[in-house]
Amino acid sequence: MASVTLGSWVHHNHQRRPYTSSLFTQSKTARSRSSSLMTLKPIFINSKRTVSSSSYIVSSSVVTTKEDNRKSSSFDFMSYIITKAESVNKALDSAVPLREPLKIHEAMRYSLLAGGKRVRPVLCIAACELVGGEESLAMPAACAVEMIHTMSLIHDDLPCMDNDDLRRGKPTNHKVFGEDVAVLAGDALLSFAFEHLASATSSEVSPVRVVRAVGELAKAIGTEGLVAGQVVDISSEGLDLNDVGLEHLEFIHLHKTAALLEASAVLGGIVGGGSDDEIERLRKFARCIGLLFQVVDDILDVTKSSQELGKTAGKDLIADKLTYPKIMGLEKSREFAEKLNRDARDQLLGFDSDKVAPLLALANYIANRQN
Repeated sequence: MASVTLGSWVHHNHQRRPYTSSLFTQSKTARSRSSSLMTLKPIFINSKRTVSSSSYIVSSSVVTTKEDNRKSSSFDFMSYIITKAESVNKALDSAVPLREPLKIHEAMRYSLLAGGKRVRPVLCIAACELVGGEESLAMPAACAVEMIHTMSLIHDDLPCMDNDDLRRGKPTNHKVFGEDVAVLAGDALLSFAFEHLASATSSEVSPVRVVRAVGELAKAIGTEGLVAGQVVDISSEGLDLNDVGLEHLEFIHLHKTAALLEASAVLGGIVGGGSDDEIERLRKFARCIGLLFQVVDDILDVTKSSQELGKTAGKDLIADKLTYPKIMGLEKSREFAEKLNRDARDQLLGFDSDKVAPLLALANYIANRQN
């Protein structure tokens, strides 16, 4: 999603209807052992909660509680995420070497190794470690979700989609290699992600868990996940705000953005040997931070410049896309982001305090990121 500095631009359409949030929880069918994949149904939560300015520290994107800052102050999250991201980068470099045919592998590596925050693979690793697994068990799954995420960025930037020229501060894949090779590079990353997950996962992980992880990842990016969100997003461009609401917007982003983050955490829990209860709590945590990620993205979209974000500015506004500030207003969007952060953290109550620290800090990091 592109971002732009728009000065004081804010739609105050949240005054038009009550502020209502629809989050998605698993159905009873999905909670059964026979179906470990996510099935979503909406529940509606009244979110008319006021925020006391004396209780919160306000950043340029969202708000963070002082209590949260105290809890996470003893954990050095930046060192953690840098260390984990370096491990992921090395694993990705090794997984996709430069070989024949050179052009397609150059295109794959160009976007895959272009940097980025590596939030999804780090989430996968942290979830694995939370339930007692080792980083090495989660690394193939972590790489797989990053390959798929990179595929989605390559395809999202194409002229037929968002038509972007800049990604992570560099020319987009199709600007360097052409549209034809960019499409194929994304396709190759998509298919190789599943090959890598299936073949590179340690034999310490049971075949049953590997198959479960493959199915989870596949569903997260298909017509019940990323693709569904993308299609509804495309179909929603230019819609009158009177015809849509928060439920419609949340459907888009719970599928387009949150589904892959959810799969990242769930895959980590699966390969790490987590129980069904632990995996479902990780699922709900990731669903909250996935939606939080998009709310913050929309906030940054109206408060930051292209230079600050490392990607082209103005695409969402020009395309007349639905965003949280557009429907709810900027301040209500910030309040909603803070609520999602709180709800995410609630899912981790009862886990070991040391092992849960990276995930708690990750939620705060997503809430307060600046690009």
